[in-house]
Amino acid sequence: MNAIEFKNLTKRYTGFELEDITFEVPEGCIVGLVGQNGAGKSTTIRLLLGLTRPDGGEISLLGERDRARWADLREEIGVVLDTVGLPSSLKLGQIEKVMKGIYRNWDEAMFRHCVELLRIPSDKKFHEMSNGTKMKVGLAVAFSHHPRLLVLDEATNGLDPVAREEINDMLLEFTREENHSVLISSHIVSDLEKICDYVAFLHEGRLLLCEEKDVLAQEYVVVQGEPAQIAALPAEKVLHREDGLYGSHAVVRREAAPAGMHMQPVGIEELFVMMSKEMKKQ
Repeated sequence: MNAIEFKNLTKRYTGFELEDITFEVPEGCIVGLVGQNGAGKSTTIRLLLGLTRPDGGEISLLGERDRARWADLREEIGVVLDTVGLPSSLKLGQIEKVMKGIYRNWDEAMFRHCVELLRIPSDKKFHEMSNGTKMKVGLAVAFSHHPRLLVLDEATNGLDPVAREEINDMLLEFTREENHSVLISSHIVSDLEKICDYVAFLHEGRLLLCEEKDVLAQEYVVVQGEPAQIAALPAEKVLHREDGLYGSHAVVRREAAPAGMHMQPVGIEELFVMMSKEMKKQ
């Protein structure tokens, strides 16, 4: 079963269009939604959460296609958006009391564990916390009502590398349960590369690809050589090419790389950057 299904999803705004987005989030998997600011990541997530209506296409959320019934799934979904919306005048203990009254499955022990792990101060009101600490509180709340699905929109923004690593470990542990899934958007591609099973690339409202991370690493390589060598590669197999003073390099499908040509694996972040550069040429 898929936790999320987007099929031909479209949303139009003045000056921007999310166009024909189709991909899935399988159960037990972490799917990273990657793209530059303005690529459509947040729009996709807002459509998923019913915060805005699509102009076309379908969404299935935990097997439910009827938007009118998505409110019944609130207990099953943990959400952290790029701005955490919690009562600004409350301290941590008061926030927990509010959440306990909202969620039937609220787990006090899990919340305390998250608070301790993420080193969240209990003596500050929410509006007095840094943006990074607010994100930590949002994440602690999301984990603590035992959702089946986590939807995180730039939820690691403002966190230091140690905190981001701790969150990554929590997400990996979360998806050890076969019916748990995560959709996480970020422009910190190096973080997603560590934890994601699938990567979906968005660019200016278009889905460039959605593929298993390991498959992408196997399908593409970086080759280096003289400009004439790189120019001779089949154009349809070249994802992006760059010429420099001391030679050329390109990201190509592995089967197109000639024997004897210097090649090396391509990372997800490098692949994303190259794809974005290529799209800007068009």
